[in-house]
Amino acid sequence: MEGWIFWAIFGVVVLAGMALDLGVFHREAKAVSVREALLFTSLWITLALAFNVAIYFFIDPQYADSSTRPSVEFLTCYITEYALSVDNIFVFLVIFQYFAIPPESQHRVLLWGVLGAMLMRGVFLYIGIEAIERFHWVLYVLGALLVFTGIKLMFQRDDDGLDPDKNFVLRFARRFLRVTNTFVGSQFFTRIDGKRFVTPLFLALLVVETTDVLFAVDSVPASLGISQNLFVVYTSNIFAILGLRSLFFAVGGLLRFLHYLKYGLAVVLVFIGVKMVLPVEYKIPVEWALGTVAGILLIAVLASLIRARILKNRQGNEEAT
Repeated sequence: MEGWIFWAIFGVVVLAGMALDLGVFHREAKAVSVREALLFTSLWITLALAFNVAIYFFIDPQYADSSTRPSVEFLTCYITEYALSVDNIFVFLVIFQYFAIPPESQHRVLLWGVLGAMLMRGVFLYIGIEAIERFHWVLYVLGALLVFTGIKLMFQRDDDGLDPDKNFVLRFARRFLRVTNTFVGSQFFTRIDGKRFVTPLFLALLVVETTDVLFAVDSVPASLGISQNLFVVYTSNIFAILGLRSLFFAVGGLLRFLHYLKYGLAVVLVFIGVKMVLPVEYKIPVEWALGTVAGILLIAVLASLIRARILKNRQGNEEAT
């Protein structure tokens, strides 16, 4: 774990970015335009890469006598987690459609969802690293879990998505909490006849928060398969999660064209899982891991775009005839 000054710098960067987002552009509830979403997506990516450069200059030299490269580990974790986060956007689309969340309230749900994810990821990553340090065999369990998850994702059908009706927390809330029938602006809670009620917006937030636990089943082991440095894995996770919220509004409707992304992510998870269980003498250098992960995802995206272009041309030819 790095010194407190690096954690402080990370905190300042994140707080400054969120203050600009919330205090300047989104002080009032409103629908997020694609232009604003692209702006903040670029902002968070730029901050993450700048932070990576700072790690290269100020932290990497501390590991000069070691094969460990924190900056490379950070970038590998960031790319992996960002790709996994992109895949999770499909789930958010399902949740918002299920609850019929108004566009002007979606930003508020994702904001609180991100804050909850930041807390949970920190807890999960800390527990994971402590478990690996105390019980080395945990590393092999996590590696096997990643391989299993990757294979399962490979053969998962596109329509096997999230069904909010099956969410245990949602069913519990509907049974034991008083819920309004309609939205009350962008509020999670309201009072009716002196009694406190939760709104459908709060139920949507519950589903978002609980599904992040499911996301952690593959994202946390994937990060720990790349690095067991808490500073590296946590900061890279948080930058990816913060970028996800803006990316949702920028490209949420376009993700259906990334047909092969799921298969690329499946291969990445299997690759990292195998990397975790390899004997020490066969360990894959983190630079090679970075190139492999980036290459797999690039091929998946390019193949998806080519497929979308072919289907579009075919549809055009059919309409012409």
